[in-house]
Amino acid sequence: MDSPRRLTSDEARGRRVLDVVRHVPTPVWGRDQLGTGEMWNSNSVVAWTLARSGIDAESIQPPAGGRAPGWHAGLVVAASAYEAATGTAATSPEHSGSR
Repeated sequence: MDSPRRLTSDEARGRRVLDVVRHVPTPVWGRDQLGTGEMWNSNSVVAWTLARSGIDAESIQPPAGGRAPGWHAGLVVAASAYEAATGTAATSPEHSGSR
């Protein structure tokens, strides 16, 4: 467990988090139905929400010695949603699917 981190002080970005969370994908929990190579779980939901909100989820790392299984799945699905919506490849850090 690590101390909380402020990810943004931008009020508009914070509101965006609340706006996008209602659109979180709902595949079966604990399975890889979306073909990301990882199971979908709470880490996926957090990563997806942050990435879709424009927060650089790529820069967020687990605490030393910690893991975040499912994080990559959220980033991949967020990037594919960005690509589908814009018709362009996800190249900015907040929309990148690599980890």
